[in-house]
Amino acid sequence: MTDLRHLAALCIATMLPVPALAEDISDERIKSLVLEAIRENPEIVLEAIDILERERAAAQATSATEVLDRWRYALEADPNAPVLGNPDGDVTVVEFFDYNCPYCRRVKPEMEALLDADSNVRVVYREWPILGEGSIFAARAALASREQGKYEEFHWALMGMNGRAEEASVLRVAREVGLDIEQLREDMESDAVEAHIADSMELTQALGFNGTPSFVIGDALLPGFVEADALREAVETARGD
Repeated sequence: MTDLRHLAALCIATMLPVPALAEDISDERIKSLVLEAIRENPEIVLEAIDILERERAAAQATSATEVLDRWRYALEADPNAPVLGNPDGDVTVVEFFDYNCPYCRRVKPEMEALLDADSNVRVVYREWPILGEGSIFAARAALASREQGKYEEFHWALMGMNGRAEEASVLRVAREVGLDIEQLREDMESDAVEAHIADSMELTQALGFNGTPSFVIGDALLPGFVEADALREAVETARGD
């Protein structure tokens, strides 16, 4: 049933007795009944729309829960994903991001504020380079920096850099944080780096995300820029579930 026909049925349902609804009603008859119902009770349109929106929201929530149940381990416990904050925290925040995304850079202080305010939050970072070759190079370099124990420092430095993340600028920041560039380049080609990026692509497709940043906190899917207060609220909600 299309939304239009569904809406019509909802409108008719407010006006007709149950036996009438059981009849095989033609499209023309539906149109006639809807127009008659609207003329006599225009407020039923708003009521029908509200019912339709609640049905949609319930269906979306059910779908999101099913997806999260299926992918929970990959989202929160993947050993191939960098973890910041408290590794034993009681709530996990998963962020999908791109170093060339301006909104990801804007969310940097919001994430720092969250971590400063709550010592029991665990953050899983999913590199999701979708904004060109520079983004891919930056993501590979950041993931490779784990081999030198520098991911967290390098991550924040890349998020705070001026200008686009490209090979030259990424390597400049890498030198500034003390990374061995030759080793970094070698580790960028590892299977672990390749797998992390591929898994991020699969996860975002499953979750229906289409841009960065995007967050998963408990059972909440939060696409787009999120302020620290909203992040804390989502964390508290997840903590109470």
